[in-house]
Order: sequence, then C-alpha cells, then structure tokens
Amino acid sequence: QVQLVESGGGLVQAGGSLRLSCVASGRTFSSDAMAWFRQAPGKEREFVATINWNGGITRYADSVKGRFTITRDNPKMSVYLQMNSLKPEDTAVYYCAAAFNGIKYLYWGQGTQVTVSS
Repeated sequence: QVQLVESGGGLVQAGGSLRLSCVASGRTFSSDAMAWFRQAPGKEREFVATINWNGGITRYADSVKGRFTITRDNPKMSVYLQMNSLKPEDTAVYYCAAAFNGIKYLYWGQGTQVTVSS
C-alpha cells in the first residue's frame, strides 16, 4: 500500500521558519516528480512547489518564490519543504503529492497544518 506521510507542521509567528517532511512508503518515487500543495480555509487547493526526479529542476508558485525551498532525498524516499519568512497568508494544510509514470499527481498525503500568527 502506497503512503505519503507529512510532518513538521505547527504554529509559528510571522517571519519564522518551518521545515515540512514527506516520507513515502510502499513504492519508490525516485523516478517521479513530487510536489507540495496547500489549502487554506475556504479556498481551493493550490500548487506550492514541485521538484523533478533527481532534484535538478524545481518550480515554485509566485507567492512563495524566494522564501520556500523544495528538496528531496531519494534514498530516504523523502521530499522536504523549507519555509522561511512565513506570512499569515501561508496558513493552510500542506499536502505532499507524487507523480507516477508521468501522471501528476496520483498519490497524496493526509496533510499537515501550518499556522502562521501575525
């Protein structure tokens, strides 16, 4: 059974930092793109960042560019999201997602809550 499990969320003051982690189990995603999405209360889920299979290509939403960094560690079957200079508008449930055989995004985690206080 394939699972993606996020961790690292929490409550932080504006300007602070958090590092989210996502660990995969059940199969390897070392050949697939992975991504982070988020969903704020009352809003649709939105793209945050994506990383290709070897970490050589990354892409970010304009709203997080320069503040967030996505990385991955394939031997550990993990993807990370370093979030710096957090703003209250970053408050959301953050989801890890994985592509499979080029299909984006077939697998999703359960989400981790990030709350940024002003």
